[in-house]
Amino acid sequence: MKQNYSEKLNAFIAEEKAATQLINSVSNLLYKRGVELVLFRKHLIDKNVSEILRIHQYASNFVNKPISIFNSTQLAHILTTLNLPPAKIDIGKLTYEYDSEKSNFKTLEKFLEAKIGFMQNTANNNLQSKDVVLFGFGRIGRLCARELIKQAGKGQQLRLKGVILRKIDVKSLHKRCALLLKDSVHGAFASSIEINDNELSIVINGQKIQFFDEQTKNNLKDYDIQDALLIDNTGIYKDYESLSQHLKIDGISKVLLTAPGSKIPNIVYGVNQDCINTDNDKIISAASCTTNAIAPILKVINDNNELNKGHIETIHAYTNDQNLLDNMHNKARRGRSAAINMVITSTGAGKAVTKVIPGLENKLTANAIRVPTPNGSLAIMNLDLKNNTSIKIINEMIRKAALEGALVNQIKYSMNTELVSSDIIGSEGAAIFDAPATIVSENQKNVILYVWYDNEFGYTKQVIRLAKYISKVRRLHYY
Repeated sequence: MKQNYSEKLNAFIAEEKAATQLINSVSNLLYKRGVELVLFRKHLIDKNVSEILRIHQYASNFVNKPISIFNSTQLAHILTTLNLPPAKIDIGKLTYEYDSEKSNFKTLEKFLEAKIGFMQNTANNNLQSKDVVLFGFGRIGRLCARELIKQAGKGQQLRLKGVILRKIDVKSLHKRCALLLKDSVHGAFASSIEINDNELSIVINGQKIQFFDEQTKNNLKDYDIQDALLIDNTGIYKDYESLSQHLKIDGISKVLLTAPGSKIPNIVYGVNQDCINTDNDKIISAASCTTNAIAPILKVINDNNELNKGHIETIHAYTNDQNLLDNMHNKARRGRSAAINMVITSTGAGKAVTKVIPGLENKLTANAIRVPTPNGSLAIMNLDLKNNTSIKIINEMIRKAALEGALVNQIKYSMNTELVSSDIIGSEGAAIFDAPATIVSENQKNVILYVWYDNEFGYTKQVIRLAKYISKVRRLHYY
């Protein structure tokens, strides 16, 4: 029997009320317990009612099964009554599992005990916070700052306490704060900044961040910065010898490079961090944005169907390395105006990914085309596989990897047939797999995949995930 107008409207109002209750539980868990709820890795904090309902609709499409706002709200409410340590919990995954397994449990409480009881039984989860110092304050540096500031207080245990620049004075401090607050690509930062001209420091959301230069950078301990992780986002220093200079700064104990590194471990978080003993290495690279985009997808493909060879073409947004107008440049073609030209250039992503997935050595070639967009890139992967496959098989293996397993934070599965580059700005995934664009040749062994990535924000999220991992401050999680 079809619902009439009033019944449909009343049903929607009931969903809105449930969403309001869910928002309340999300806030209580975060600010009282340090427990962050997500729904299939989509953040729920600071979301309004319409956004909460839209995320549930996305989840239903993603798992091909209704994800009830009423069930997720009820589960979230029960979580607020439990004695949980700081953690990250996917309420969407729990809702999906409860709908499938509820016949096995007498109550919701018994279900939650079976799923996340290990969190309550953790004897000691008093993680020590890690101080973070940014070296440089450019595109990636400012996005790192935004994320670290936003995440403080959520039990994620990274505290931004300092920024080191080549030179800093009152005028440049105000300019850098203006760039932090307003961004032409990523929009305004929803926080106010208190600037202390005398101390060359700022306070954002109660967090004091001290600025240093070459003359004052050895004074970190005077500002209670100790045993800190330094995130070098300048792109200037890329080898062990030059990066080791950071370890001579009093108060710095570890260095994370936001670029491919030479003679240091290159890690794509989610892919190869378990293969490297990060306790022994004081200098680590988070690889490149492109490597972080292609490595998760290539790992899934190669783990399920051996890759014989492949070529990767990246359609990449222009960067600060290029000229705004035609001028001299030490690299071929990059001297031509970035804003009005497509520019063929090289990329080291093909070789870099073999450092992350050694089994692909000598199997990949790669090139790049810089295009007139300020952010948002696309990797086109032309792969020859050992075994026969199909569009359905390929898409399902990527969907499964995005739903469960080690790569759920890295891979986002898109079913949107209207997806374009601006749509992926702000995506937290390292790789947004464009499922409707998948092509498989008639011989069933040649596959062409389209993988989008926010080369700034998506990469920054990977940097911070890796920073938490090497700093040993990752919370308990269920997703």
